[in-house]
Amino acid sequence: MDFSAGCVVMGVLNVTPDSFSDGGQFFNTDKAIEQGLQMAADGAVIIDVGGESTRPGSAPVSDDEQIGRVVPVIKALRKKIDVPISIDTYKLEVAKAALEAGAGMINDITALSDERMAELAAEHDVPVVLMHMQGTPATMQTEPKYEDVVSEVLQFLLGRAERGEDFGIAKNMIFIDPGIGFGKTLEHNLLLLRNINKFVAANYRVLVGTSRKSFIGKLTGKEKSGERIFGTAATVALCAASGVSIVRVHDVAEMVDVVNAINAINPQTIKPPR
Repeated sequence: MDFSAGCVVMGVLNVTPDSFSDGGQFFNTDKAIEQGLQMAADGAVIIDVGGESTRPGSAPVSDDEQIGRVVPVIKALRKKIDVPISIDTYKLEVAKAALEAGAGMINDITALSDERMAELAAEHDVPVVLMHMQGTPATMQTEPKYEDVVSEVLQFLLGRAERGEDFGIAKNMIFIDPGIGFGKTLEHNLLLLRNINKFVAANYRVLVGTSRKSFIGKLTGKEKSGERIFGTAATVALCAASGVSIVRVHDVAEMVDVVNAINAINPQTIKPPR
C-alpha cells in the first residue's frame, strides 16, 4: 500500500445475507466476485471481505459458515487482481483460512482480543486493523457511555497497538480505527471525527469507516443506507484532509474521486510511524 499521495480507499465487500448497507446484495459468491473486481477497477487500493454482519443487534456466525462464504471469493479475486485483500473477522480460524486463500491483511473489530490473532498476524507478517468497540455487535448500541470518548477510545487503541507490537507486529503494519458507530451515540461519533487529528498524531496509521452509517442518516434525514452517499462523502473528505491513511467505504468510485480531490488540494505524504 502506497500512501505517498495521501489517503487511500478500502472497498467493503460483505458476503452476508444481512448487511445493513447492501441487504445481502453480494451474498451470492459470483456477485461478490464481480463486485470485488468492480471495486478494484474503480480505484480501491484494498478490498475488505467479510462473512459476518457486525451491524447493531447482529448475531455471530460460525467459523465454518464464514469460511464457506469468504474463501471462494478471496481465492477468485486473488487470481484476477493484484489489489490486496483484507479479511474482516475477529475469529482465528476464519483469519487463518483467509490468509491461506490469499488475503494479506486482518481487520479485527475486537482489536486483538484473542492473543492468537496477534500471533497469527506476526507469523504471516501482515497488516492489522485494530478497531474500538464498546460491547459486542449485539449489545453495542444499548446506551453506550463514556466519560471522555476521545481520550478513552484513543488510549484503548494505543494499548492494543502496543500489545500487537509486543507480539511482533511491526509498528508500520498497525492501523488504529476509532470504530465509528460501534458502541457510540451520534454525539460520540461527531466528537471522534472532530478530533480525528489526535488519532493521526498518535504515530500509528489510522483507518476510519463512516460509510452509509446510521449517524449520517440522522444528520441528513436519509433513512435508507444507500441514500447516504453525500453525507459519507463529507466525512471521507474530512478524514482525508486530516491525514487518515485509509477510508473504508461502500461506494468506491465516488469516494475515490473525493479522496483524490482532497489529496490534490491538501497534498501530504502520510509518513510511516517511527
